[in-house]
Amino acid sequence: MKIKGKNVRISIINIIVVGMIALSMVFYLLLSGDWGFFLMGMVFVALMFVIPLILNYMSQDQYTVLAPIYEAEANDTKIRNINPSMVGKIVRIEGVVERVLFKSLNRPQYLIADKTGEISVKMFTTPTEDASVNDVVEIYGQVIKRYFVVGDPVVNAVLIRVLKRKNSSQK
Repeated sequence: MKIKGKNVRISIINIIVVGMIALSMVFYLLLSGDWGFFLMGMVFVALMFVIPLILNYMSQDQYTVLAPIYEAEANDTKIRNINPSMVGKIVRIEGVVERVLFKSLNRPQYLIADKTGEISVKMFTTPTEDASVNDVVEIYGQVIKRYFVVGDPVVNAVLIRVLKRKNSSQK
């Protein structure tokens, strides 16, 4: 769904939960005939669907504002050179997508590799471009620790741009 030019999505888990609750509300109505409870419950079910849409839109809007700042401040970096002392630095990396996780949750995590190594790249919102395995991508983001306080350095992506699709006819 597009809202003001932004491709807004809801995670599949949210859709399943909203569907199950709506279905249980319908069963409750059929068993009890209580229209007041049903109508109020359906308002809350609708909110459970709309609020994640709004939150996804707001996070994408923030990433849109941050993207030009990151593009201006980012240093080209080889993956091998990313280390714990770079936490907080804004980087630009280019590489091939080797694996994609959590796409259905709208919080994708990519394993990006270049000739020097590989690194995990996390994005905390739906990306503007959909990157798949074997795509060549350019990533702008900030180096963070995997588990916020401890762990290996990873990149928190703000912008993922597909430079070359695995199959050039898809572009």
